[in-house]
Amino acid sequence: DEATDPSISGENWECIQRFCEQVNADTEGPWFALRLLAHKIQSPQEGEALHALTVLETCVNNCGDRFHSEMAKFRFLNELIKVLSPKYYGIWSSEKVKSRVTEVIFSWTVWFPQEVKIQDAYQMLKKQGIVKEDPKLPEDKILPPPSPRPQNSIFDTDEEKSKLLARLLKSSHPEDLQAANRLIQSVVKEEQEKSAQVSRRVNTISEVSENVKRMDELLGSYRRHELSPADQEALQALFQRCEKLRPLLFRLASEAVADEEALAEILQASDKLSRALGHYRQVVASQ
Repeated sequence: DEATDPSISGENWECIQRFCEQVNADTEGPWFALRLLAHKIQSPQEGEALHALTVLETCVNNCGDRFHSEMAKFRFLNELIKVLSPKYYGIWSSEKVKSRVTEVIFSWTVWFPQEVKIQDAYQMLKKQGIVKEDPKLPEDKILPPPSPRPQNSIFDTDEEKSKLLARLLKSSHPEDLQAANRLIQSVVKEEQEKSAQVSRRVNTISEVSENVKRMDELLGSYRRHELSPADQEALQALFQRCEKLRPLLFRLASEAVADEEALAEILQASDKLSRALGHYRQVVASQ
């Protein structure tokens, strides 16, 4: 109650820290804490709900795997979803509270990629149109540290930053927590850029494979003079699209220079594409 007191404008960091210590000291601490926090986050008083979200995020920072395991269950995630859903409390929850809840769930999808239920809950919110686009996380927001961290995170390769982050997160001073957040934000951005690169690569290679397969099928019919006018147009459109995919593969290759496995996949797709384009020119020219 003290940590989420709506009559106080700022955060009571000393009280929040004591709350985290109590969660860690009690065997059932994470379970009880999350039940209490869910109730406070669903409060009709905006200030109380926002304070509760700050307490929640601080617990994620400081209360370890037992807390993470409990918060990643549908039992708790559903309580957060109720704040956003118009079927439950979304009708009267303030936009500020709903925005913060969305940010919290989204940030967990970044730092806890192995927690399938968190990913599923967030994707469900997007499919239902409750979340229309990924939020841009504000700089003064406290984010949970990566636990466990994604592979190839900057913290795995930069020992100095890793030590700095650990020191800042142990501090109870707001300035240090904000500095930790800025450091985490930079890593989030870097991880998201890596994720976007992987997504572009996978989607492009998949498109190349599908287009080449379809183009080979149409060229077989073209040779036998069995292609309808509509299929002839489709074949020409496929050729034009494949031509546009070539420079895209070159850009992807330049991004993946440091990743031998990814580079090999891209070069293999590029060879497949070149052969298909050469095959098209040969068949169409011979006709």
